Amino acid sequence: MDKKILIADDEASIRNALAYALKREGFLVETAVDGEDALEKVRLFRPDVLILDVMMPKLGGYEVCRRLESRKGIGILLLTAKNDIVDKVLGLELGADDFMSKPFDLRELLARIKALVRRLEREGAPAAEGTEVVLGPLRVRPSSRTAELGAIALDLTPKEFDVLALLVSHAGRVYTRDELLEQVWSFDYVGGTRTVDIHIQRLRKKLEPHQAILQTVYGIGYKAEKMT
Repeated sequence: MDKKILIADDEASIRNALAYALKREGFLVETAVDGEDALEKVRLFRPDVLILDVMMPKLGGYEVCRRLESRKGIGILLLTAKNDIVDKVLGLELGADDFMSKPFDLRELLARIKALVRRLEREGAPAAEGTEVVLGPLRVRPSSRTAELGAIALDLTPKEFDVLALLVSHAGRVYTRDELLEQVWSFDYVGGTRTVDIHIQRLRKKLEPHQAILQTVYGIGYKAEKMT
């Protein structure tokens, strides 16, 4: 692989062990010892995946997420000593793609990193030209990964776009949370199905005043529906 991974963690043992394992898998690896160092390495190294420890000197992982100049094309995996849903929700709000709680199994972490790289590759792959899905005032273009509500371009994160495109492309079909998790995240995501609910909530806010396009099917999951 020629994918680049930046590991930001103040614990040398974790940095070194993870860097060694990733290099053996063929990744190009750089490390950072704190949050400020991580931001500088992001600018210089331009990683495909950023592994961030939540608790670091100077700047923690959450603050690094806030200060990133651009998230486009960068996958973020947070390492946290906590297993609190509040922390996971905050990370999702800041654009994290996945979590691992410390202490972690190295094999599972490697599997999650590889899964994240595969998702990023799929998101960056060109789609069929001319594809466009229209649902009322909403237009979704998978080929350019853009969406518009009327004349307004929607500012969506990669995962928000994936969830919206999947539901709108199969309007009327009900997807369970597990199905959405499997098809969009393509992995047994550590955040669980709660991350689906969070992304739906964020999408509804961005679709106002047409948020009813995304409907909850109570006890089952979600669907997209054209509203009259």
